[in-house]
Amino acid sequence: MIEDFLAYLKTERGASPHTLKNYLRDLNEFALHLREHFPELVGPKAPRWGGVTVRTIRSYVAFLLRKNEPASVGRKLSTLKSFYSFAVKKGLLSANPARSVKGPKRPKILPRFLSVDEAFGLMEEAGKTGKESERRDRALLELLYGAGLRVSELAGLNLGDLSLTDRFLRIRGKGNKERIVPLGGKALGALEAYLRERDKRPSKTSAVFLNPQGTRLSVRSIQRRVDHYQLRGGLGRKVSPHGLRHSYATHLLGNGADLRSIQQLLGHSSLSTTQKYTHLSLEKLMEIYDKSHPKA
Repeated sequence: MIEDFLAYLKTERGASPHTLKNYLRDLNEFALHLREHFPELVGPKAPRWGGVTVRTIRSYVAFLLRKNEPASVGRKLSTLKSFYSFAVKKGLLSANPARSVKGPKRPKILPRFLSVDEAFGLMEEAGKTGKESERRDRALLELLYGAGLRVSELAGLNLGDLSLTDRFLRIRGKGNKERIVPLGGKALGALEAYLRERDKRPSKTSAVFLNPQGTRLSVRSIQRRVDHYQLRGGLGRKVSPHGLRHSYATHLLGNGADLRSIQQLLGHSSLSTTQKYTHLSLEKLMEIYDKSHPKA
């Protein structure tokens, strides 16, 4: 059933390899929990998925909360809900025991982001030595910040997705949804400089960003490159590749872009997902108020 579920996610939902890996890990962890704590629900080869009840799921959530953050527990519960929903939809099971189980409340944490000066400083760190690898890194940093890409979208970018003449990228996001993202002058220039070097190297892959072996650069490698330039630039706080995406949206909003436009640029299916950036603006407004108003 797990194999069928993963195949469904890949072919019908367009899930990325990273997402599939997370779902597989979550389901294997749940199967192990059943084996250790509910042995009566485990057969000789696999768990008896139909024997799992609401009580079983609630017990698992309570077990997870001992050693995991609420956000992590919520994601694992979401995996179970999706898995059982698939099983019911395909007629493999009659009910979804995870459906009515509520996840733990998550604390509201505003996403980390860079100031404009910090973002510019980070971009400039890549390319100082003139190395070929730094031209690649400058391009990927410029796209994370200048186009607001998810790190998985950046890693999955192919040459056929580029339209440099018209200055846009064709991005396949979550759920295999396609969107068009405009390219700014800095991002376009960095990308063109890198591609001139890339074209000199023989490669059998259509991936835009390559590692030294000539194959597609992985998500983890991109994360390490971002960390490298943050350390080299002496940034006082760590910001993930997703933090550069947050910076992109925050700076757009701060300069007058409306939420609907930002929603389309980021590829959010719901406006409520984009609305978290209004909290960032309110934080800034409160800061200005506290500093400026005589009655603050």
